[in-house]
Amino acid sequence: MSRSRFTRRLPATVAVVGLALAVAACGGGASSSSQETTGAAAELKPNADLTKQSLQVTVWDGYLPKELADRVKATLKVKDIKIQLHDTNETAMTKLTAPGDSGIDVAFVSGQYAQALNAMGLLEPIHPELIPNLANLYPEATQLSYDKGNKYSVPYTWGTTGICYRKDLVKKVPDSWNDILKPPAWAEKKVTMMTTERWLALPALKALGYSVNTDKDEEIEKARELLVEQKPHLLTYDDTTFGDRLINGEAVMVEAWDGWCPTTDPKGNIGFANPKEGSDLWVDTMVILKSSKNKEAAHALINYILSPEVHSWAAVNINYKVPNKAAMEQVKIPKGSLLGIAPDKLLDGESIIDLGQASTKYTRLSADIQAK
Repeated sequence: MSRSRFTRRLPATVAVVGLALAVAACGGGASSSSQETTGAAAELKPNADLTKQSLQVTVWDGYLPKELADRVKATLKVKDIKIQLHDTNETAMTKLTAPGDSGIDVAFVSGQYAQALNAMGLLEPIHPELIPNLANLYPEATQLSYDKGNKYSVPYTWGTTGICYRKDLVKKVPDSWNDILKPPAWAEKKVTMMTTERWLALPALKALGYSVNTDKDEEIEKARELLVEQKPHLLTYDDTTFGDRLINGEAVMVEAWDGWCPTTDPKGNIGFANPKEGSDLWVDTMVILKSSKNKEAAHALINYILSPEVHSWAAVNINYKVPNKAAMEQVKIPKGSLLGIAPDKLLDGESIIDLGQASTKYTRLSADIQAK
């Protein structure tokens, strides 16, 4: 069940620490009309000869089948396909925003990063006529606040954040973020929280009735005060091994991404709670770079990935839900798994969006909490 940094990648949405800095360094930031695609779309040929096109993809390790490149070459007949790996969104942003042509055609980044890249004019608008498998997506997958209508990104995986807990060790089933923000005596020093900026702040913001995307100084300060008050009562901050801590009994409640809550543990002792104050909706996406010279092949690749037999691989092998109805219908969901959370329930969560320069407020918040 090890889910350490080295055996399984962190959720893509973990890596938000440098977003504002990466965008600022490139002169970017959230545009005033973040739902509108920046720049004109290229004129693409639906029947282009893909044998003359090659592909370069950047993606997290373990996020695609190892044999995908060979299958794509055989199926799409592209001249070549090379898969590069990035460990965090920041690494991807460095590649994609560096001066000159990155050579990348398709990139996997989280939703708020796709929003930032689009605001910088770096993304090619999605051409739906070249991706007929978009029809496989749940209707809810077109309602993501950072890119309604999937104008410049295509969702690959999605999920939410909640409280993962030991059923046999809690005296009360958690149902509120306050259960971990103000842990009862029986949970003293047996609770963990994440340190990644937006997810460190999330429980406090939601408990206070604020938006996870707030940029108001007074609301962020109230959240900071709550987190400072909480800190002495925590076991630790943990973004990677909280599931293991639950299984071995070291922790009884932890802040967790749904896909990393080990609810399928054979002993059946692990539960997952959606706090009544609400939570987030995180999404990992596929985007096409405006600089790509292989845009028809890039669209064909995304279309191929959206086929049920390919896209279902992600749900089975990385335990993340995919926003693809046809793909999820092929998945045999294990007992206790959170893969069965319905799309409409996921959409109850608040999508995390790019805050531009305001993201630095969360950088300061995280640094301040950890320094206390």
